[in-house]
Amino acid sequence: MAHCKGIAVLARLKWVQQHHGAEGTARLLEALPIGTRETVERHVLPHGWVPMLHFVELNVAADRLFGKGDLSLCKVMGAWAAAENLPKLFRLFYRLGSPTFIFERASKLWSAHYDSGMLSLLEPQPTSCRLALSDFDAPHRAHCLSVLGWAGKSAELAGSRLLESDEVRCRTRGDPRCEMLLRWE
Repeated sequence: MAHCKGIAVLARLKWVQQHHGAEGTARLLEALPIGTRETVERHVLPHGWVPMLHFVELNVAADRLFGKGDLSLCKVMGAWAAAENLPKLFRLFYRLGSPTFIFERASKLWSAHYDSGMLSLLEPQPTSCRLALSDFDAPHRAHCLSVLGWAGKSAELAGSRLLESDEVRCRTRGDPRCEMLLRWE
């Protein structure tokens, strides 16, 4: 079973708290399957491992309650988490680098945040690239869209204007790997 770092779970909870308050957070917790709710209600440590199933169920429930029910809120929360967490942790990377530089580093740091799969930078250009997520145990669109939201916001945090961020392939649709296309100026 795949795991992610607790900081990803905590970022989603913080997004709900900031956008929907304590009442929204309570509604979210109540909507979670019991195992996920128990994990989330325990003290989740930012650098501790959390089962991906719980991360996915948290995203799906948040999207169902506060989004359109089409998982698009996962992309929004992924972008918000990038803005909330990454500048504090990797401020120097953003000052020095382009989006391509950021994505090269992110692919090398993938295993610090996930214990499954790998992120690869494909077709890097000065104003575009593809990111591939491969060999991830139990892929889910909620996770892919979260990564896509993170990537788009990362391009913006590196000083670029995001023109496009799309999921072009996904294992949940039968593709051999998940791929995202990003373009910026």
